[in-house]
Amino acid sequence: MKGYAMLKIGESGWIEKEKPDFGPLDAICKPLAVAICTSDVHTLWEGAIGERHNMILGHECCAEVVEVGSLVKDFKPGDRVLVPAITPDWNSLEAQAGYSMHSGGMLAGWKFSNFKDGVFSEYFHVNDADGNLALLPDNITPVDACMLSDMVPTGFHGVELADVQFGDTVLVIGIGPVGLMAVAGANLRGASRIIAVGTRPACVEAAKGYGAVDFISYKDGSIEDQVLAMTGGKGVDKVIVAGGGCETFESAVKALKPGGKIGNVNYLGSGTYVNIPRAEWGVGMGHKQINGGLMPGGRLRMEKLGALVSAGKLDVHPLVSHVFEGWEHLEEALFMMRDKPKDLIKPVVKIED
Repeated sequence: MKGYAMLKIGESGWIEKEKPDFGPLDAICKPLAVAICTSDVHTLWEGAIGERHNMILGHECCAEVVEVGSLVKDFKPGDRVLVPAITPDWNSLEAQAGYSMHSGGMLAGWKFSNFKDGVFSEYFHVNDADGNLALLPDNITPVDACMLSDMVPTGFHGVELADVQFGDTVLVIGIGPVGLMAVAGANLRGASRIIAVGTRPACVEAAKGYGAVDFISYKDGSIEDQVLAMTGGKGVDKVIVAGGGCETFESAVKALKPGGKIGNVNYLGSGTYVNIPRAEWGVGMGHKQINGGLMPGGRLRMEKLGALVSAGKLDVHPLVSHVFEGWEHLEEALFMMRDKPKDLIKPVVKIED
């Protein structure tokens, strides 16, 4: 089979590999559509998770089941499925403890294009198929379904980590695709006011549609100063970090009320330490909680989020700014995600209808 791979840090291209093997609990799938993630950029060009040689990239797609193991009960060849970016081992101790995304070690639920070949290939392997796949609802297109792999569950997990409640004032830092879904999730959770940090016009317009009412540009001064000016010096109840770097936490802590919570779902691709301002953290006693987490994967998560989209409660299509037809455009879409033109939100490559 062919696959688009990271050859080494900074270099990528098409390679040939053997079709993957699979065990009795597993499945082999073929993509119907794939999406490019900023994490692919961090992995390939920044070496954020270290050197990888001839590793097929990609962790966002929807797919058709091709083969299943002898113990798979709920899926069969021909089924069209949602595929989460995070595919935990559900019999692990970490999963039993409530942290399935870390099954087998920290971040080890993230397998595609990390520990094993990803989904930018003619065929790919899914461990624990009954626990990780979900049937694709008939009224969700393959293109839109790609948003359910990572963008929706990650953005919504930021909302969960920040514990957004009815009436909260929420700051969302970064309104790329994940941040947009954090805005949407905070709105669904009942936030009374959502302040978004971002400047690209396409993302600003999408954020308005998802419920953001105020916007901040880091070009106009510090985030925290603008937030405090907007809130009469009070700050916000919750912060969701979906963009920026290690330094972003300084602004998040400064903008947060005592007793507030920060939910980080941003992939920190570089840097050594996260900056926490001592005084504004209440000299360590301000009850300003910081939670960072990898999004939950698995079938139940996919089914519930798919149901939101299927029922019309969440429209993910505004995330899709560019659609390409055919594998031959994959590299173009990947480089587009790296270069981030102003009109980009999310590129998707459609393989089959």
